[in-house]
Parts: sequence; C-alpha cells; structure tokens
Amino acid sequence: MVTMEPWLREILRCPNCRAELKDVTGESGPELACTSEACGLIYRIDDGVPVLLVDEGRKPA
Repeated sequence: MVTMEPWLREILRCPNCRAELKDVTGESGPELACTSEACGLIYRIDDGVPVLLVDEGRKPA
C-alpha cells in the first residue's frame, strides 16, 4: 500500500463541504471519508493519490 505524505494528508479537505477527512478502509482499499454528517462523501485513493472529485465521491452504505 502506498501512503500519503503527512503534510499533504494534513491539508486535505472535502471538496464538497470543506470538512476534514478521516482515513477509512473500503472494499477496494484505503479511502478518505468526510467527517461532516450532512455531507459524508467517501473518496477513493488510487496508488496513494486521493481522488477528491465530488462526482467520484460516494455516499456511505
């Protein structure tokens, strides 16, 4: 698994609502989840690069 640089991880925010993101593990590997209850989008991480596109985010099950 490729890890993200700590400085990058610290500044990342949800592109939809600007809330902080937390690390979670999804079916296909590591993901970033929005901490806002109103938003809650989950973004995948491809080869250590977060895909922070609102259209690519998914709602939790």
